[in-house]
This record gives sequence, structure tokens and C-alpha cells, in this order.
Amino acid sequence: MSKIIKVHARQVFDSRGNPTIEAEVVLDNKIKTSAIVPSGASTGAFEAHELRDNDTKRFLGKGVLKAVKNINDLISNHLTGFDADDQKHIDKALITLDGTKNKERLGANAILATSIANCKVAKYLLPKESMPCPLVNILNGGVHADNGLDIQEFMIVPTNADTFKHSVQISSEIFHTLKKILSDNSLSTNLGDEGGFAPQIKNHNEALDYLMKSIEKAGYKAGDDVYIALDAASSEFYKNNKSICCTYIINKKINYNISGCCESSTI
Repeated sequence: MSKIIKVHARQVFDSRGNPTIEAEVVLDNKIKTSAIVPSGASTGAFEAHELRDNDTKRFLGKGVLKAVKNINDLISNHLTGFDADDQKHIDKALITLDGTKNKERLGANAILATSIANCKVAKYLLPKESMPCPLVNILNGGVHADNGLDIQEFMIVPTNADTFKHSVQISSEIFHTLKKILSDNSLSTNLGDEGGFAPQIKNHNEALDYLMKSIEKAGYKAGDDVYIALDAASSEFYKNNKSICCTYIINKKINYNISGCCESSTI
């Protein structure tokens, strides 16, 4: 049994150069781990509240010093003496301390950074019998890219790897294969906001076709070695409570309708 003696936070920067929080949990046995919680480019309608400073004189209002202070003052004092192995108790204590429906007091970013840091120090995330499976964003649309794709992230999921190192290898090979295929088709290989390619592709069918081709040309089998995952960021489908997108032809044989979108138009 190990007790928390301190939770410390600092403002750091994410891959886009925006401020975010890093929280560090320190135990009485001198073990400590940290976690960083960058935010996405889009915010889901039902996401918990990310506490920003809104001080336009600093980082265009995106500073997180308020959330950092909440960890260093409120959360650290509250969690001192807690058993780090009791993740459920710690998470419940954080939610109770915040006391709001959407985590607006402490900030979901402060709560999440603390929770993940403790989860790591208590070795919850990587038990010996499991291996993480990466979801690798290789093709961008939506607010991540200045192209015509409304779906924000097209990802590959290497599920048939022997080790995590192997899954990274598979992902890298498919990523670079996709780059060559795009280049061979006179499409841009510039990168979107989160590192995936952002070419001017005609529609979502074409985007998925390129992913399938890159998986197969890299020597893997889609649906066996590698799966495709989509992060649609569907809250971005609406502006001022009005739909700005309609029916997606995701598959040549099947039409997938986005709930609440208009009926006739097709992307």
C-alpha cells in the first residue's frame, strides 16, 4: 500500500504549441509519475469542461494556470494520504471535490491529468496480461485539415501485432505507403493538424479507398492485421444548431445517414 504525499502540476505545451496541463503524483515510497492531457481541435457537445484562463493577453486566452492552481492547491491537499492503489476511490473523490455536473470548478483537464497520473503510478494502465493497441491517425479532414472531408480522423488500428513495437512498425509502414500512393496520384502530402495527411480528396469513399490500398500495398490484410477507425467529431457537423452536412456514402453498397442531417444531399 502506497500513500499519495503530493500532487503537483505545471503548464506545458502540446504538439500544436498550445498550453496544457501536466500533473505529477508523488507517493510516500518516492515513486512518481506524470500525465499530460492535451485537448483536441474540436470539442464534443457532451465533453466535460476544459478549464482555460481566458486571459487574452496570454496565449490567446488558452492558458491553463487556473487549472494548474486547482491541482497544486485544492486537489493536492485533498488527495494527500489517499491509497494510490484505490483508483476508484480517488476518481470519486475528485468528482465530489469538483461538485459540478460538467467538472467546471476544477476543470476536467485538472481532474483527468491527476487521475491518469495516479493510474500510471498504481500500474493500472498496463497490467502484465495486456498490451495497448494504438489508433494511428493517418488521414485528416474536418477541423484538422483544410480540405473537403467532414470526417475528422481516418485511423488505422494494427490488431495483429506480437508486440507494441511491432504495432508501431506496422503503422509506420502503412503511413509511408500512403504517402507514396498520394504522391503518385499527384495529391499533397502536407500534414493536417494532428499529423495525418490532408490532401484535397473528393469524398469519404475515396479517402477510405486510399487507406485500404495503403494497408494492402504495405503487405497487410485489412480486417485481419489492420482495422480502420473513424473519429467523426460529429459535433462539428452543426453550426448554430443547423446541419452543415448530410448523407455519407461510406461504402459503395451502403449509405450511412448521420442522425439529424438533411435527407437529400450526398457527400
